[in-house]
Amino acid sequence: MGRKRCYFMESKRLGFSFWREEEYSNALKLWGDAQVTRLIHAKGQMSTEEVRNRFDKECTLQSQVGLQYWPVYMKETDEFVGCCGLHPYERTPDTLEIGAHFLPHVWGMGLAFEASEQVIRYCQQHQLAKQLFAGHHPENQASARVLAKLGFTYSHDEFYSPTGLMHPSYNKKVL
Repeated sequence: MGRKRCYFMESKRLGFSFWREEEYSNALKLWGDAQVTRLIHAKGQMSTEEVRNRFDKECTLQSQVGLQYWPVYMKETDEFVGCCGLHPYERTPDTLEIGAHFLPHVWGMGLAFEASEQVIRYCQQHQLAKQLFAGHHPENQASARVLAKLGFTYSHDEFYSPTGLMHPSYNKKVL
């Protein structure tokens, strides 16, 4: 059993923490994995510099607006498995963007759904937004299924600059 860390939010199996400098190796493990980034990055894989920039962006968002795609751990083992959280969504007032990225060895375990469901509850409890926005790569049918199960409704296709593609996009009222 690993060390026990403090979580600011928990679901049944997952604990949510904050990106800190000592967590950078987990960010590199996640966003440096081509299986994870193939559907969120135009080149399919992020360089070390791009991972560093993404990590720094998450840390900056947390300090400036109290949001990020928070690192997620299995509570029982303290194993890092991915991230899930909220970002500002500038295109629509009173809306936040929800997103999740998980390591391939935990795909199919329902963790993206569980984590996203907890993040939605957090958003509602803290009245952070009236609605949530989410999008996914057109080939990512697993994400489409998770969003449907979470109660998101397709609204439009939206250009996503990191992939250079139009992504199916969804909304969900939360307040």
